[in-house]
Amino acid sequence: MASLDKTLTIQQANQEFFTQFNGSSEDICGRNFRDVVHPSVQQPLMRQLSNLLEGKHQRFVTPVIAVGPGAESAFTVPLTAVAVRGVLPDTTAILVMMPTAGDAEQTPVMPRRKKILSSMDARILEGIAAGVSTIPLAASLYLSRQGVEYHVTCLLRKLKVPNRAALVSRAYSLGVLKVGTWPPQVVDDFVK
Repeated sequence: MASLDKTLTIQQANQEFFTQFNGSSEDICGRNFRDVVHPSVQQPLMRQLSNLLEGKHQRFVTPVIAVGPGAESAFTVPLTAVAVRGVLPDTTAILVMMPTAGDAEQTPVMPRRKKILSSMDARILEGIAAGVSTIPLAASLYLSRQGVEYHVTCLLRKLKVPNRAALVSRAYSLGVLKVGTWPPQVVDDFVK
């Protein structure tokens, strides 16, 4: 369990929270909560936390990909966030509860900092995810049709999928594409 202030900075946390993220109070307290979640879920999670602060909701429950001990350890856990209002009108805190990694069903995810895409691959993946066909995509990226097809083939091999639909699905499931954004965007941590 952790307590966040209005800026979503971790103010306090219990020992289980520190252990789960392989740190001490000095390492964790003072960090923004977005630093302990995977980049692919940061934007929608921050939107939900902002809604709590604005009083639009009192609580929410959502699965998140948390970044645990080491840069290569990530796990899916259910997160419950509750707004706690103070006596004064402008005092609000958010209480975040996440079961420890051992208690939650862990789902392995791709290491968050593995740079698997070139910047051109990232732009092509974003175009495919947005539904742009080959010729308009080639024109917008100043490539030939064959150049786009070459990059698509390389992407299919990198992500080990048979077609474009599976490519987009796999990219979302690995956290390569940001959740909750349009047009689709590749998470910067995956670009070389």
